[in-house]
Amino acid sequence: MKVLVVIVNYRTADLTIACLRSLVDEIRAIFGVQVVVIDNASGDDSVARLGTAIKQNGWGEWVSLMPLQSNGGFAAGNNAAIEPALKSGNAPEYVYLLNPDTIMKPGGIRALVDFLDVNPQVGIAGGSSVNGDGIPLSSGFRFHTVLGELEGGLRLGAVSRVLKNYVVAGGVHERAQQVDWVVGASMMVRRAVFDVIGVFDSKYFMYFEEVDFCMRAKQAGWPTWIVPESQIVHLVGASSGVTSAKRSEKRRPRYWFDSRHRFFLRHYGLAKTLLADCAFAFGYAMHMLLNKLRRRPRTDPPWLLWDFVRYNMTSWSHR
Repeated sequence: MKVLVVIVNYRTADLTIACLRSLVDEIRAIFGVQVVVIDNASGDDSVARLGTAIKQNGWGEWVSLMPLQSNGGFAAGNNAAIEPALKSGNAPEYVYLLNPDTIMKPGGIRALVDFLDVNPQVGIAGGSSVNGDGIPLSSGFRFHTVLGELEGGLRLGAVSRVLKNYVVAGGVHERAQQVDWVVGASMMVRRAVFDVIGVFDSKYFMYFEEVDFCMRAKQAGWPTWIVPESQIVHLVGASSGVTSAKRSEKRRPRYWFDSRHRFFLRHYGLAKTLLADCAFAFGYAMHMLLNKLRRRPRTDPPWLLWDFVRYNMTSWSHR
């Protein structure tokens, strides 16, 4: 097997079917590509609808459907397909994570495969993305740090310019280059990386699992690159509702804060985690004050500061 594509579905059957349809030409163009659709215990009619679509469209030769009995989150869902594939007698050379709320642009998978084929020192390659209106999105990022948390909370022009090398969002990349991490919506991993560092950490329910994985890979000598020639249309947050265009209307779920906290504790230790918490809380409090003085509308989720303090600074018992 050249490439194993893993798509994790949770109550997004229509999006997943549209994503699969966009892969048809890619499958024909590359020998040895298989797709596994994981249904993360959706509890609706997703399994039936996906099974029907696979059968009616004749995709059965390259798509398999794996329903799970429980929803362990995004990392666990991907691992359910990756682990048995790596242990099989036909282990894939590359594993490609693809979100169900994406549409593959022509040549997208081929561009990542070709890049990794000619750059054997690179462990992870991610594609670029545009939203539903065709506007480019950030796809390559810097690792989260204490100063990055301060900038991310404050978001004040002068401060952001001073801390430009710590801003997490790396902007839009027009050429292939090394980055700290790429989003799991379009992320191809060399099999050798899994051999060295293992699979994704399933203790992340959702979010930060790809950040953690890319950091572990970098520490093991496997860098991550962004390859803009590979492009997807990403209907951001359509599969989770957390980072969608309507993010300001919903409170951020606890698992986002838990995942962020796990990442900092695991990679920076207790002291820097507390410092990062304080940096974001202070920065965001100043951001709210300045917005109120300038009479600017809220663009963040409601109760964000309260939830941040509650989950990341005072609620340690669940960890």
